[in-house]
Amino acid sequence: MVEHITGILALIGVLSLFCQWLGWKLRLPAILPLLLCGLLLGPGLGFLTPDAVFGDLLFPIISLGVAIILFEGALTLNFKEIKDIGRMVTHLVTIGMVATWVAISLATHYFMGFDWALAWLFGALVVVTGPTVIVPMLRSVRPKSQLASILRWEGIVIDPIGAVLAVLVFEYIAASQDATGHILTSFASILALGFGFGAAMGYVVGWVLRKDLLPHYLRNTAVLTVMLGTFVGSNLLQEESGLLTVTVMGIWLANMRGVDIADILEFKETLTVLLISALFILLAARLDSSAMLDLGWGGIGVLAVTMLVARPLCVWISGIGTSLTSREKWFLSWMAPRGIVAAAVSSLFAIKLEEQGVPGAEKIVPLVFTIIIGTVVIQSLTAGTWARILKVKAEPAQGLLMFGASAFSREFAKQLKAKNIKVILADTNWDNIRLARMDNIPVYFGNPASEHAETYLDLTGIGRVLIVSPYRQLNPLVSFYYQDYFGAEKVFGLNNMEGATSARHLASEEYMKRLCLFGDAVSYAKIASQMAKGAVLKSTTLRESFTMVEFTRRYGDSVLPLVYIKNERLHIITASTEIPATGIELISLIPIEAQLHAKLSQEREQQEKEARDQAAREEDARQQALAQTESPLEGDDTQNTESGSPQPDTPDNKPVGA
Repeated sequence: MVEHITGILALIGVLSLFCQWLGWKLRLPAILPLLLCGLLLGPGLGFLTPDAVFGDLLFPIISLGVAIILFEGALTLNFKEIKDIGRMVTHLVTIGMVATWVAISLATHYFMGFDWALAWLFGALVVVTGPTVIVPMLRSVRPKSQLASILRWEGIVIDPIGAVLAVLVFEYIAASQDATGHILTSFASILALGFGFGAAMGYVVGWVLRKDLLPHYLRNTAVLTVMLGTFVGSNLLQEESGLLTVTVMGIWLANMRGVDIADILEFKETLTVLLISALFILLAARLDSSAMLDLGWGGIGVLAVTMLVARPLCVWISGIGTSLTSREKWFLSWMAPRGIVAAAVSSLFAIKLEEQGVPGAEKIVPLVFTIIIGTVVIQSLTAGTWARILKVKAEPAQGLLMFGASAFSREFAKQLKAKNIKVILADTNWDNIRLARMDNIPVYFGNPASEHAETYLDLTGIGRVLIVSPYRQLNPLVSFYYQDYFGAEKVFGLNNMEGATSARHLASEEYMKRLCLFGDAVSYAKIASQMAKGAVLKSTTLRESFTMVEFTRRYGDSVLPLVYIKNERLHIITASTEIPATGIELISLIPIEAQLHAKLSQEREQQEKEARDQAAREEDARQQALAQTESPLEGDDTQNTESGSPQPDTPDNKPVGA
């Protein structure tokens, strides 16, 4: 039996990884392959029966997993970011969420016959979308930058807010089932303990992190352990209060000054991906296909209201007072897939409510999965067509993501920004990021190939990646990650392998082929050395009067062309690029020797020009002198012409006395 359980756990882990990879490879929400995998193993083949395999451990596993998921989501809820994400997103996660909640709750009550308390709980469970389902859809649809940002931020922010709403509604229902009958007292104690204890533990953990009382290698483990202990302790003090407590704890940590939670958040996200994947396979395997069929037309009616009434109502109410067009609002009205958080939380609540004997609780999970399957499948298949019909798809992306925010990258980004080309600098060095921010350059602090970057790095308008960092171990990782994301022909890197002579330090041949940015022998060290010596970046317009030949003659062979713009399209210069002679705007790195060469060339051109001007002046003077020498003869001719035509010397015209 032990070997069987061990084998099942290992199989779930392997299948979770495979489903996540498949979703990433197909640019689809990972929830789809996870769902199919769980349904195949459970109701389909009958191979996995979670209740029989895990027995009494199933509920604690789901409970702790949901606590970690909600805590991780709460860590992303920074109130400063909400202020900066615009009126539309703020409306969507507040009044829009309330409108969605009310519409779905009403539909659930009337179509499914749920009592009001259960209907309000179901409505709260399915108001969340989540970045795990939105981001893959945005990659394939590629709408306009503004629309993509709205949907991405809505998914990030509404996750913890919707979770808090669902927890509060559930706590109210759980309190109303209290045998003592003191509903208000029980609910008030849950709220007081959840907010009070959660805030207190958030402050304590934040204070410990801010004072650096823990070694770095223990920070992530300590926070996770304390969070789980807080969850269990809160439930012991007041039943069903743990989820609210850890959610409040996460929100407090996210907004506490002077507390760096970047490493903790990245660790929690990695753990959450594993938990979400495993949990979703288990939850899908627990589904009873007959229970979903038993929902009948009522389930289809709730799905229809969710997609065709609740979402458009949410978007159009939230869009009041914004600059969005009707086409953009209709597109947003069709993009609201439900995610794994709704499935995990609903399954946990359903188990608890079934234990308490709440009528209709057994229908919550099948109905939630109906909403998830319907929204994800239908919207994934139709969103691209809908975007084309509404003409809200983004133009071919011209922007650049540059990994490495050195002095060269910052100057390069400023040149590109001046040409209205979007640039994002990513770096793991905080000093570089800080200097880039001072130049008002968009940045991402961290590894751009991380799970955190996948959610929070907005790549809207970005079409190519330049690897211009000195990090030899990290560069290949970033390069291969974005080759799969954009395509191998869209990722370029500097040749930083000139010092790697031993086989153990050499990169793969496939990777080496992409190390041709700006030329075959151009490395980060070479560019950094040139910048330190006084190299500058310059934009030059090449035309018929000043071609590439004249440009090279002026600056010499040491000049390094970087990119050129032609017909409003950006072209990256590599070792194999043929630069047009005219009709482009060229951005180049001008080393100090090229600047001196250009100065000498300009002085020589100036001297040649002055010599030509002097020769021209001398020629003009010579012509004027020649004209003055010939002027008497020209005067006689003029005089004769003015007195009339010369008369022939005939006898009739001889002078008197001749």
